[in-house]
Amino acid sequence: MRTRHYLIVDGYNIIGAWPELRDLKTSDFGKARDLLIEYMAEYQGSTGYQIIVVFDAHLSPGIEKKITDERIERLVGELKAIDTRIYVATSDSTEQWQIFGKGALRKSARELKNEMDEVQKMIHVSVGERKRRQSSSSIHLSDEIAEIFERWRRGQK
Repeated sequence: MRTRHYLIVDGYNIIGAWPELRDLKTSDFGKARDLLIEYMAEYQGSTGYQIIVVFDAHLSPGIEKKITDERIERLVGELKAIDTRIYVATSDSTEQWQIFGKGALRKSARELKNEMDEVQKMIHVSVGERKRRQSSSSIHLSDEIAEIFERWRRGQK
């Protein structure tokens, strides 16, 4: 049996914690949300985790924050099974304690940011390698012949 991995992301909490998203939200909050979703799509593609981003209770104290916490707790309860590992990405300490009680693990905003940076580096390297492979000749040439062709290409003799 293969373990399924889920990551539930407290969207507004992460936007407020990641510097580039925090800065972006002051000028274009929708773009900050879209960028977080793009990041999480890349993360999902690289890690295989099923990602659920929860956007609730933005700038709403009290009861609205409680609704977000309850929604995340409910998701943890619904997804929890023997063959499932659930993480919740948030730096909200109250929420962290609540999800621990439901059997989920936490990722702080900083941990998720560090992992996302690594994912983006891997994607960048992978794309670079793919471009190099695509641009290289499909015919194997000796180094000497490749050097001659390169000189011709540059107009040198």
